[in-house]
Amino acid sequence: MNKTIGILLIIVGAIMIIWTGFTYTKKEKIIDAGPIHLSADRQKTVNWPPYLGGVLIIGGIAVVALSKNK
Repeated sequence: MNKTIGILLIIVGAIMIIWTGFTYTKKEKIIDAGPIHLSADRQKTVNWPPYLGGVLIIGGIAVVALSKNK
């Protein structure tokens, strides 16, 4: 079980280093008054620092290295 978690941490860390964020579009209501509806598309951005991916990779390597071999 620990090796699986460690490998998962390594994979997620590598993805976070390569792909540092993403943008998505959200539809927001501006006016909603009876029969009148007005909405706008707003772009939202989610970013994370690349060093966080490195920390996850190091943590995953440590978990794999310290897990018991069966």
